Amino acid sequence: MAHILVVDDDADLRQLLLTALERDGHQVTALDRGSAVTEAHCRWAHCILLDVMMPGEDGFATCQRVRALADCPILFLTAKTEEADVIQGLGLGGDDYLTKPFRLGELRARVAAHLRRQHRTPQHRFRRGGLDFDLGEKAVYWGEQPVKLTRGEYAICEYLALHSGQTFSKEQIYEAVFGFDAPGDQAAVTEHIKNIRAKLRALDCHPIDTVWGVGYRWKRDLPCRGNSAVSMVCSGGICSAPWPCWPGCSWHFGSSCSS
Repeated sequence: MAHILVVDDDADLRQLLLTALERDGHQVTALDRGSAVTEAHCRWAHCILLDVMMPGEDGFATCQRVRALADCPILFLTAKTEEADVIQGLGLGGDDYLTKPFRLGELRARVAAHLRRQHRTPQHRFRRGGLDFDLGEKAVYWGEQPVKLTRGEYAICEYLALHSGQTFSKEQIYEAVFGFDAPGDQAAVTEHIKNIRAKLRALDCHPIDTVWGVGYRWKRDLPCRGNSAVSMVCSGGICSAPWPCWPGCSWHFGSSCSS
């Protein structure tokens, strides 16, 4: 059973969602306005369904206000279908975007998919491109520093990193990451990748390549020792360069190279 918060000013839709999700075994709280969402709601919820077009504080403003408090997926429900609206919602920290009118079965499937990802039990840690992935915490680290990613951003990074060197289209990434049979939302993937790159660029980390006309690829890690391209700066496992000696090496001048 999960705790689900529904926020929508349409009373009939609130009741429909409450009934359907309770039948799936979830505990549901329904609110009629964004401004009613409190910190307590955010800490209680495992998933938030958030309407965009509401009087007063709209869904985008609510998401922006509560994103730092809510460590759970936020799914927008809205009649706004323009690509710019999708990009804005995901840029504010939303994890998914469902346009009205939507099929109730699809919404239930999306909620279930987000909850499965949230609670699945990972097996191990791994490193790709100088980043450490903790599959248990669903977290990424640059050295000892955690990288602050939304759930959607983390899921895309994990998928691409686990398949480093392989190129995936936007549709393939969307379907694999979000687990839906529906056609991939290219705008959602594009915006998530844009946000990921901006956050990693601040760390001077650039692991995701664009393969023009095809999609995206996580750069394949290259062995540090025995590579003639780096032999002048990396010798005996000690990096002598003031920059990472190859794209996947996060070790700098004078430190041991574990690559």
